[in-house]
Amino acid sequence: MRKIMATLATALALGGGTAWADIPIALVGPLTGSNAAFGEQLKRGAQQAVDDINAKGGVLGQKLALTVADDACDPKQAVAVANQLASKDIAFVAGHFCSGSSIPASAIYNEAGILQISPASTAAALTEDAFKKGWTNVYRACGRDDQQGKVAGDYLVAHFKDRPVAIVDDKSAYGRGIADETRKALNAAGVKEVIDESITVGDQDFTALVSKLKQAKVEAIFFGGYQKEAALIVRQAREQGLTAQLVSDSALPALEFWQIAGPAGEGTLFTFAPDWRKRPAAKTVVEAFEKQGAAPEGFTLQAYATIQIYAQAAEAAKSIKLPDLVKALQATTFETVTGPIKFDQKGDITRAGFVVWQWHDGKYAEL
Repeated sequence: MRKIMATLATALALGGGTAWADIPIALVGPLTGSNAAFGEQLKRGAQQAVDDINAKGGVLGQKLALTVADDACDPKQAVAVANQLASKDIAFVAGHFCSGSSIPASAIYNEAGILQISPASTAAALTEDAFKKGWTNVYRACGRDDQQGKVAGDYLVAHFKDRPVAIVDDKSAYGRGIADETRKALNAAGVKEVIDESITVGDQDFTALVSKLKQAKVEAIFFGGYQKEAALIVRQAREQGLTAQLVSDSALPALEFWQIAGPAGEGTLFTFAPDWRKRPAAKTVVEAFEKQGAAPEGFTLQAYATIQIYAQAAEAAKSIKLPDLVKALQATTFETVTGPIKFDQKGDITRAGFVVWQWHDGKYAEL
């Protein structure tokens, strides 16, 4: 970071706004592994944001230089990547995707004085634990699992209050976290799940689980976890004659879900952020993506917004030093493709974060 600041200071002093140096930033997500589809969404959004910001003059008169790194949603790999980025004096990290990666990586970034803003990690522990430790470098541009779990729980209460409901999670930091929060919302409303089970990420045979669900005559299943396992569960449930409604979480806005589930995925519900693509603030950016051949899927716009936040914070602070950025992050309302974003003292966004979406005929849409 010292090298960045020295170079930047020299560039500003000599150049009068001329781009003599780049500001190195990074996007970290799963470019390989079972969640690679989400990594591609993040990469696409971040790169487009960097290109658009640089085309308008960059940040503090400098160009943003984006490094994209792969953590495969693996905590150990995430820590290794974080250490590599810290050694390269990266000024800012947009990431990670999986909460299980963001949480251990945040300690590395804190020690190195690097700002971290996750576009997608919803586990409450990410910001809660950092705040308790007095860290100031950890933020997220999405909602939290306690918000998401309440939306899922409220939906299940409204539609399945007097019917058998099951809760299944994949034991990951994300999957278990959202399942716990959904259970809290259900139980608070007087609904007790009839089955509470866990699977393991990477499992492919859910015959025993489906048999247990059938025996309990379950009519709704909440699954806390990722798209591949969700797709396999619902497909195998339909193959065994179980018609229970699958309700899941923000890991399902990926075409991969339908590619695996096929017609069995019809009607699957999941919680996710509102459809930013329909918001006026995103119109120009969405059109740019469509000209490239596809509308921005899933977390693409949240990644774009994360880069926007950093750029606006640096401009407001007139600095890329962490203490200066933190002051700007706490004091500023950021105008992004996902609408205005303001942070609370813990680094969480202050607006409500989730609505219910539905898969239909190979596409997903906000209800």
